[in-house]
Amino acid sequence: MTRGKALATMPLKFPTIYLLPTHIEAEKLPELESKIPSLTYDINEASIVLGKISNRERAKFELRRRSIVTEDVEPAPTSLPNPENQADDSSPPPKRRRLSRSTSPRTPRGARSASVSDGDESLGSSSGSHGVTGGRDQGLGIAVDGDKSTIQVVKLAWLIDSLAQGAILPIDNYLIYRGRKPQQVTNRQPPSPNDILHRARQENSNVKAGSASSFSHVYTPTSQHSRTSSQKRPALVQESTSEHELRKHMPPVPEFLHTNYSCERPTPVNPPNDPFIQELKKVRTLRTLEGDEIGVRAYSTAIAALAAYPYSISQPAEVVRLPGCNEKIATLYRQWEANGFLEEVENAKRDPKMSTLQLFYNIWGVAATTSREFYKKGWRDLDDIIEYGWDDLSRVQQIGVKYYEELQEKIPRSKVEEIANVILAHANKVRKGFQMVIVGGYRRGKSESGDVDVILSHPDPAATMSFVADIVNSLEKDKYITHTLIMSTKNSERGQTPVSWKGNCKAGAGFDTLDKALVVWQDPRWDETVSSKNPNPHRRVDIIISPWKTAGCAVIGWTGGTTFERDLRRYCKKWKNLKFDSSGLRDRVNGDWVDLESDANGPAPDMLTAEKRVFERLGLEWRPPEERCTG
Repeated sequence: MTRGKALATMPLKFPTIYLLPTHIEAEKLPELESKIPSLTYDINEASIVLGKISNRERAKFELRRRSIVTEDVEPAPTSLPNPENQADDSSPPPKRRRLSRSTSPRTPRGARSASVSDGDESLGSSSGSHGVTGGRDQGLGIAVDGDKSTIQVVKLAWLIDSLAQGAILPIDNYLIYRGRKPQQVTNRQPPSPNDILHRARQENSNVKAGSASSFSHVYTPTSQHSRTSSQKRPALVQESTSEHELRKHMPPVPEFLHTNYSCERPTPVNPPNDPFIQELKKVRTLRTLEGDEIGVRAYSTAIAALAAYPYSISQPAEVVRLPGCNEKIATLYRQWEANGFLEEVENAKRDPKMSTLQLFYNIWGVAATTSREFYKKGWRDLDDIIEYGWDDLSRVQQIGVKYYEELQEKIPRSKVEEIANVILAHANKVRKGFQMVIVGGYRRGKSESGDVDVILSHPDPAATMSFVADIVNSLEKDKYITHTLIMSTKNSERGQTPVSWKGNCKAGAGFDTLDKALVVWQDPRWDETVSSKNPNPHRRVDIIISPWKTAGCAVIGWTGGTTFERDLRRYCKKWKNLKFDSSGLRDRVNGDWVDLESDANGPAPDMLTAEKRVFERLGLEWRPPEERCTG
């Protein structure tokens, strides 16, 4: 064997690598792991995090879900001739100003804290051709094992290409994200053997007593789950002997929960684990207010799975078996079981900033982004908006502020039905033969609704053409509608023809182009002998007009919970190559409208039959509205 061949077989000296399993098929994961000679299963030990992901925000989310919080670091030069030239690069970037814990349940992006093993003393030093003792790898731009404060998320292609070429390649073309874990100084003393024995006896006594405190023993302090107290490494879900025995008797996961699509599961309106789910929904709202879209989707997925689980959860091990529920959700369950609340939620209640953002977010016409903009302007309550920003608000936002308190009131089912019946009566007064379905939370079985959503349709296409203006005029004439917030006639403007699918030209293109009117409603009838002013509260009402040939899609699209609708679109894309929204189905190949609602005899006889045909022809089991409550 020649010397050249001998060198070619030498293993590459990669820095310590953690492999993200995200988007990697389970059967391929062991093969990939076997190709990484420096693989670690502890992300805290890794200098490189490899992932089959492509964007910065996803990388930061994957780190956060593993309790790795970082400050953003700009990518460093990747072709440095010698260690002396690395001196400037070795010093940490200036840290951004950090808010105190009393003002936010989550410190701003780029200013989070985390525990760090080893300080910055090793930065800038290097040893050997691959620099595996510290600093940044010479010529490769890799922060290697001596630098425990820096973590880099790199595309999986870097490993594949390096192995293919027999050399460790520079990461500049593969780097997704680089961050620095802020240093934490701790004076905590290591536990003594006596302390460990004491804790063990304490845990054992708690388990024997069968108390809820067994879910919050000293190995999993509840403070570690707060986003403002993310100093600790992620805790594993601890399991006592009793819990281990209980695991053997856990109910089996239902077959329908082995799917990742919530549109394939029955999800009831009042699930057995609703109290815990409600706490998770509050955390999801915090993610919304923070602008963490990936976090919102992750919590939505977990909430949908928990809502479909038909048994009362008795231990954290039950949680991790469900799709979208990892050890973090299981740990949050342990915290909730022990305390009856989640610490992050309680911290947010005491946080003036989060309370203000929530206040603004509840204004109709104000999204999370706008609420943050209001806060940056120095506004702290509705009076500030009125005094300093009234002229800058849109008309819709002004109405949302004016009727803020009234629009927060929930609407009982009887009142929803009363409003809907008035709308149907007016529709048939304008043109006989209209049908109506009340959709939204009411149709899913909620006892109260935030607003009223109704879909009107007519077998004659001419009847629905531009009808939205006629129905609004009729209701305004009788003083039921006090304000029209939004009126859209896009569907009629294009002749009620479903929009063809034009590909991913831009976000939201072609989504729900049905004619609709979003209005403010007030019952004009009251006892004038009791009050000279109408005491009836203002309500939010949405009137949607659908052509008959796509009424089934409209009813589906306006009925299901948010995650149900998201997963239905994902399912149609993955398995049917179709684009679904409330205005119809389109073929992703040729862009044409696909009719799933008609048969040999023509269109469906009614709107609910059309809805069932869409389920059937998509290959989905029919789910009544009360089983589409994904939260």
